[in-house]
Amino acid sequence: MKLETGSLSLLYKALEQLETAFAELPDCDVEVNMEALQSTLLAAADRMRDNYPYFHPLYAGQMLKPPHPIARLAYMLSLWLNPNNHALDGGRASSAMEKEAVAELAQMFGWQAHLGHLCGGGTMANLEALWVSGRLKPGKMVAASAQAHYTHERISHVLKLPFQAVPCDRRGRMDLNALETELKRGKIGAVVATIGTTATGSVDPLPDLLALQERYGFRIHADAAYGGYYILANNLDSETRKAFDCLSRVDSIAIDPHKHGLQPYGCGCVLFKDPAVGKLYKHDSPYTYFSSTELHLGEISLECSRAGASAVALWATQRLMPLVPGGQFAAGLEKSRQAALLLFGKLESDSRFRTAFRPELDIIIWAPRADSASRTSRLSREVFESAAKRGLHLALATLPIELLGKSWIDMEWDQDQITCLRSCLMKPEHLDWIERIWQILDELTQR
Repeated sequence: MKLETGSLSLLYKALEQLETAFAELPDCDVEVNMEALQSTLLAAADRMRDNYPYFHPLYAGQMLKPPHPIARLAYMLSLWLNPNNHALDGGRASSAMEKEAVAELAQMFGWQAHLGHLCGGGTMANLEALWVSGRLKPGKMVAASAQAHYTHERISHVLKLPFQAVPCDRRGRMDLNALETELKRGKIGAVVATIGTTATGSVDPLPDLLALQERYGFRIHADAAYGGYYILANNLDSETRKAFDCLSRVDSIAIDPHKHGLQPYGCGCVLFKDPAVGKLYKHDSPYTYFSSTELHLGEISLECSRAGASAVALWATQRLMPLVPGGQFAAGLEKSRQAALLLFGKLESDSRFRTAFRPELDIIIWAPRADSASRTSRLSREVFESAAKRGLHLALATLPIELLGKSWIDMEWDQDQITCLRSCLMKPEHLDWIERIWQILDELTQR
């Protein structure tokens, strides 16, 4: 196959238009040794050949999704200026574009008034949300499910906040009975609701969590880094839909445009429902905040220098494909979910495989059927390796007996964890490739 390069011709046109803004400046040619440049660039391309085909539908492993061509082009376009969105002095246009793009993300969750900004990724977004929680609930514990991203425990340690992992139910969601036991002790200040766990794609039961909030008065941070965009999809199961419909009621949200938002790495976003938390960021800078009386993004962010290119790419993508239900962008999400349900149905109805539970978003956990956890783990690794040799790239996930023991009751649990196969079908194109994916799995499993 060939990489898409046809859109590059549009970059030259865009650069010519950008040049007109600086037409009155005297020429300032940059000396470039084209021969050395070519040699070095081709050497970089040669090194980059050592990669999995993350962009291709036969890559159905980790959470990797190619940027949309408009995101690539807009990002590259901005690099001729290389704006820094820490302050308006370093990124005037790109800062305005960031505010507009972030406001569109907030509106997607039903927030008009909000405080938010882009950041390096979900880790920084979650860190800022828990930092705010720690300032508002000093010394109080952070709680998250045992299947929440490991970054929450690490972040809590960085912030010197106690952390509590809450057990999960058999669908990988937070067990709210176990949570309430902890809440009754009065030590929890913030609960992380995971809207799409990275291992299984499970969505915590947010409606019931909000009911607990009314009784116990903790903050709720929604880690929607992976699943947040699915609020636009119209083919979620009813229980999952209810969780997304409640997102406007949480205190803060993390979402990663560099996952389902079709952006290059790194582009995360943190949003706060109450703009007043901006006072917690207050600081003075002797030299960066003098070009405008407007709010600078650096004044509401823990990060300092940030790539304005991320804002330009996100703004352009959302201008091309608005974040609205029923739109082109939403249709892509629906295709990914449909692909996951289609493959899940094939696996569930085939006696050679075990499935964990019906996917809530686009991630499937499954394994070759065997009589013990150790043999299942070995067969999972064999399928993983054999599939890669056939051009199909999957992922492995090691899960505890607490998660799958009650579902796979006919299995001998001769170890306390099990290695399963994990398929992340986050590309809309996956829908057209499910039959090919199934053909490969069928043939290698028979063999």
